[in-house]
Amino acid sequence: QVQLVESGGGLVQAGGSLRLSCAASGTFFRIDFMAWYRQAPGYQRELVARVTTGGSDYYAESVKGRFTISRDDAENTVTLQMNSLKPEDTAVYYCKAVVDSGRVAWGQGTQVTVSP
Repeated sequence: QVQLVESGGGLVQAGGSLRLSCAASGTFFRIDFMAWYRQAPGYQRELVARVTTGGSDYYAESVKGRFTISRDDAENTVTLQMNSLKPEDTAVYYCKAVVDSGRVAWGQGTQVTVSP
């Protein structure tokens, strides 16, 4: 069983910053990758950023240059630093982890609201 606990969402004005954190716990040998997704009302859940064990990262085009994903393997945490936030970044953000070559875990989600 893998548990993911997210923190750091909230309300911010456009142009502001927020930092999301996600901590993994439970029984596993290795975290293959961790990622952040988001889902806005009426839209499908979409990948925002992903980081692998080797440190390779990926960003959705819409957040490149504004968001930074980082991972602490010793603490089994992943962080998403979000700068220059826009109203269109408003969504529920979910943390995802894939462990032991196939087990998938999701966090409960944290609301990010960016006001104009």
